[in-house]
Amino acid sequence: MTATEHSATAAGSGVSATQAFRASRQHQTEDAASPERVSAVVKAVLDGVHEAIRTQQVTYPEFVAAKQWLIDVGEGGEWPLLLDVFVEHEVEAVAAARQQGTKGTILGPYYLPGAPELPAVSTLPMRADEQGTPFVLAGQVRDTEGKPVPGAELDIWHADHEGYYSGFAGHIPDGNLRGVVVAGEDGRFEIGTIQPAPYQIPTDGPTGKLIEAAGWHPWRPAHLHLIVRAPGFRPITTQLYFAGDEWLDSDVAEATKPELVLEPRSQADGRRRSEYDFVLEPA
Repeated sequence: MTATEHSATAAGSGVSATQAFRASRQHQTEDAASPERVSAVVKAVLDGVHEAIRTQQVTYPEFVAAKQWLIDVGEGGEWPLLLDVFVEHEVEAVAAARQQGTKGTILGPYYLPGAPELPAVSTLPMRADEQGTPFVLAGQVRDTEGKPVPGAELDIWHADHEGYYSGFAGHIPDGNLRGVVVAGEDGRFEIGTIQPAPYQIPTDGPTGKLIEAAGWHPWRPAHLHLIVRAPGFRPITTQLYFAGDEWLDSDVAEATKPELVLEPRSQADGRRRSEYDFVLEPA
């Protein structure tokens, strides 16, 4: 997150992300992988680790440091953060190769279920003195044949003008800048909010120490998170970015895609506005 007097700690964010992940798992009923599948995937991962050790001639002190770092990641609750930043984009790329419709990208660690349901034309819950440039996202949800998807849900959440998420920073009210917008019978929606800021992933924990030790930067470009869903269709998890963002081409999470970049236009009322249509494929 950005460095202000409200700075969210890695430990606090890690605990919140872990709790949110566990809560989301309670509602999932995925079948367990077969022993053959577990064996194949785990063996491939271990083979990759063994190959890296041989290629890089990893020493015992380096191995011990890595072991301590892995312990710290677990104790700090940072596994959701670490995996979402450095691994999830590859899992999403594999899934995307078999999918149609709007491009997806990573869910990230800051999703919270249970946001309030809002009408097709609405403004996200926010503080009375919410800072930031007013922004409107409008568009339509259609199927792959171009027909409107009535009543499609757009579960949307994003950071505030300083890069903080409600539920992960104590100074922000619960539910701030989060909502489930229900599209109209014509699939259309218009969502009022503010334009979020770029932010650093928390850097005071083990994930941050890895980034610092490797000489990487910890920034994510500004973005809106969305899950777009409707009965009978495959849900899309995606993010929308903003043209001109300085971190757009070097996102630490490697989650940006050209198809997901908005180019907002300024309006006479001081708000910025972008049109973006979502396409859902049948389940």
